[in-house]
Formats: sequence, C-alpha cells, structure tokens
Amino acid sequence: MLVKAFRGLAMTIYEQDCYTHQGKPFNLRALRGQVLLVVNVASQCGFTPQLKELEGLYQRYRDRGFTVLGFPCNQFGRQSPESAEAFCAFGEQQFGVSFPLLEKVKVNGSDAHPLFVQLKREAPGILGTKAVKWNFTKFLVGRDGKVIARFGPKDHGLTLRLALEAALDKE
Repeated sequence: MLVKAFRGLAMTIYEQDCYTHQGKPFNLRALRGQVLLVVNVASQCGFTPQLKELEGLYQRYRDRGFTVLGFPCNQFGRQSPESAEAFCAFGEQQFGVSFPLLEKVKVNGSDAHPLFVQLKREAPGILGTKAVKWNFTKFLVGRDGKVIARFGPKDHGLTLRLALEAALDKE
C-alpha cells in the first residue's frame, strides 16, 4: 500500500505505470536512455494532422534513440471519443503511425494519469499553469528521464525539431 502511495512521486518517468492501447503493461523502463516526446493526442481535432509530423520525427530520429509516446485523450471538446484500440487503428490507417499509441488517459483533474501529473509538475505551462490546455500538448523528455521542455499544440515543425535535435545531441 505504501509503495502505491509513492507512485506519483517517481524520480523519473520510467517508474510510472503505463498500459498499451490493448490494456497490457507497457515497459517505460525499456526506454531509459532515450529522448521521448509524450503527447496527448485526439482523432477529431484541428491538430490531428500533427500525427503525420510526429510519425516523421519518429522515423527520422528513432535510430538515434528517440521515441514518441501518444496517449489518446477525450478531455478537450470530446475530440477522441473512440477506445484507445480504435484510436490506434485510426492512427495507423490515416497517418501511418508506428510509434507507440498507449492507453486512453485524462491529463487534467483528480483522475489525471500520474505520468501527466509528473510531466506537468516538471514543466509548467505559461505563467506557471499546470493544466494541459488542449490536445497535442507535447513534453520533451531527456535521456535522463527529466522533462526538458513543454510545447503547446501549435508548436511543431522547426521549433520542435531544433529542441529534439539538441536533446539527442546531449549524452
């Protein structure tokens, strides 16, 4: 019981419990030493086409130790009403997504997934706000498991790529 109480206080994100879109345990520990981009994704959002860009980043940098982790989230405008499994099929069919699409989560509120609680704590938003404001908020995590930067839904392209390359170049 005591161990569970400390779950939200994990030292790095690798200690958080996550599940695949099929509900099976996902081993974050296996990603130690990689640069991660953790994103809350949605299927019916104006930013949904970013899935293609995220896949492009994954393909371009995965051999250098980079992984995108997508978590479907229905908290913003109910723009991802399908199951996590259906979202995964959608991502693969519509955008060729091959990076890990995980369990459907809440990113805000008392039911927020502990991973997102930790990410928000380590990288607050504008003016120190903790809440995720919308779909496709991105958290860049360094090889040490600590959050390097938080990007809003409109942040993509060169801004994201430059931050990612800087993180990959750090040893």
